[in-house]
Amino acid sequence: MPEGDTVHQAAQRLHTALAGHTLTRSDLRVPKLATVDLTGRTVLDVTPRGKHLLTRVEGGLTLHSHLRMDGSWRIYAPGERWRGGPGHQIRAILGTAENTAVGYRLPVLELLRTTDEDKAVGHLGPDLLGPDWDPELALSNLRAAPERPLGEALLDQRNLAGIGNVFKSELCFVLGVTPWLPVGELTEETAARLPVFAKKQLEANRHRPSRMTTGRDRPGQRLYAYGRAPRPCLRCGTPIRTAEQGDGSRSRPTYWCPTCQRGPTP
Repeated sequence: MPEGDTVHQAAQRLHTALAGHTLTRSDLRVPKLATVDLTGRTVLDVTPRGKHLLTRVEGGLTLHSHLRMDGSWRIYAPGERWRGGPGHQIRAILGTAENTAVGYRLPVLELLRTTDEDKAVGHLGPDLLGPDWDPELALSNLRAAPERPLGEALLDQRNLAGIGNVFKSELCFVLGVTPWLPVGELTEETAARLPVFAKKQLEANRHRPSRMTTGRDRPGQRLYAYGRAPRPCLRCGTPIRTAEQGDGSRSRPTYWCPTCQRGPTP
């Protein structure tokens, strides 16, 4: 599931493969970009912003993509078989003489003027893995709606950018509160720890192939809560529980330990 750490990894792979090279193939398979041809332009850089990817090319253009739940970018060498999915799921192909980047199942793909990138990402809060990270601003954003459940607030990229469903559950576990606890009911100590722990979790996973929050690099023990129901909690042995949580527009599975985490539950 793409979150800030995996999007950062995707950006690094794309940057390494494409940056500084001239595009020899450009195929953008969405209706509004069907006639766009970027061949002959040099890729300048690929930058992550929260869960967004910004591929900047010569001529002041930026290809903006978002992976959401199951999108991905894959890199292939010349002659290598493409294995990211069936052909009808391909939304973008960017090729150079050395590598080809193929975007599968991209729900968001648009071409912007680089000077207009804020139209796509200007609404985002401080990026946990970006140069604009500001823990005080992130916490202030979260506290602006004290009645909002913490889990929902953490997923709102306008508050802070990079946390998805996995890190939401893991962060709430580490803080010892349920994802349904209103933000305003966090103690001062817990609130102060929140941006620190969030940054620490994503930083620790920005280069890992398998996400881990527990320090136990063994199958089934890499995460404290997410995906573990109904197995026992790694701390206390109580069965991990799961329920849907959402703001009315989308619900997502949420995991917690009823013993280790205080606060309301469904």
